[in-house]
Amino acid sequence: MAELLVTFAAGASYGMTTVVVGQPLDTIKTRMQGLPSASRSSSFQVAKDLFFRESIFGLYRGGLPLFFGGAFMRSAQFGFSGACKSWLESSFGKTQNRWMGIFDWQIVVAGIAGGIGRGIVETPTDFFKTRRQVEKEWTLRHVLDGTGVTLARNVSLFSCFVVYLDISKQACQAGYVPSFLMQPSGDGLSPFAKGAICANLAWLTIWPLDVLKTQRQSGNYEGQSAMQLLKTNLQTGRLFRGVLPGLFRSTIANGSSMVVYELVHTNLTRTFQLERKDMT
Repeated sequence: MAELLVTFAAGASYGMTTVVVGQPLDTIKTRMQGLPSASRSSSFQVAKDLFFRESIFGLYRGGLPLFFGGAFMRSAQFGFSGACKSWLESSFGKTQNRWMGIFDWQIVVAGIAGGIGRGIVETPTDFFKTRRQVEKEWTLRHVLDGTGVTLARNVSLFSCFVVYLDISKQACQAGYVPSFLMQPSGDGLSPFAKGAICANLAWLTIWPLDVLKTQRQSGNYEGQSAMQLLKTNLQTGRLFRGVLPGLFRSTIANGSSMVVYELVHTNLTRTFQLERKDMT
């Protein structure tokens, strides 16, 4: 239990850092995806218009609920996945044979568990953030808008993230990764590279789901199901809307957050003389 509590605490530090560092770019990305008036504007134009209208405070729209919710959200994803992986190993032993020599089924299952944990916390929190960012009013009956696609996005996103973490470790150990991206020990990526690279790969893998999630939560596409929005986005070429500011945000936010996560987790683990139970 103590090891898992440390993982939850480190996850909270990850979530709060992500908001502080990445919220302005997330606001730009969200407005490009979910605000019809910005659907054809460049990320620079969206940022300029909002900044000149509301200064830096406009770029941090929706940041307050996500700052507190993000702490619980990241705690849930890292904590649930760590607990699930620990249970799987104790019940079935560590995986001996990987699928295609690469994929560990226990890591995939643990990633799904982490994504579900994150989704349960994030669905209402992300709704409030999105509505603030696109300046759309709401009532209580709207709070669960987009729940299904939000859960699907989170399960897919975190599963991909932990799989890419695992693959990065294998690549480092096989000597396929440049030394400047690796830890001094050579058994994995440095914290910033790990957070930035693995998160970006995960986001690229599931980006169309993020576009659908934003549109469903924005309130600007009422009456349209996720499948209808998917069809429309395919026809208009908007399935990867906002990907450039989104990946830039992911790079600096997840890279910085992973540095903080590792710092908190390592120090707490050493202080209380515990065994690490996370998956990073």
